[in-house]
Amino acid sequence: MKEIQYEIIREIAVLSESGSGYTKEINFISWNENEPKYDIRSFSPNREKCGKGITLTADEAAALLKALQKEVKSGD
Repeated sequence: MKEIQYEIIREIAVLSESGSGYTKEINFISWNENEPKYDIRSFSPNREKCGKGITLTADEAAALLKALQKEVKSGD
């Protein structure tokens, strides 16, 4: 099985941290030397391991942002 490679182009934010040190992050990442995408997933301390996550194109990230802004605004 081919090893998965990634390069974090830009760190955006740590969304949360567990008691074991794992962090849920959003970053701009290039996977296997492909075009970078927005990426939300958990990482172990020192980013030695990563969990399952989701990648989003710029258009998908914009749609998610719009939907969350609407949800948070109406959720009050």
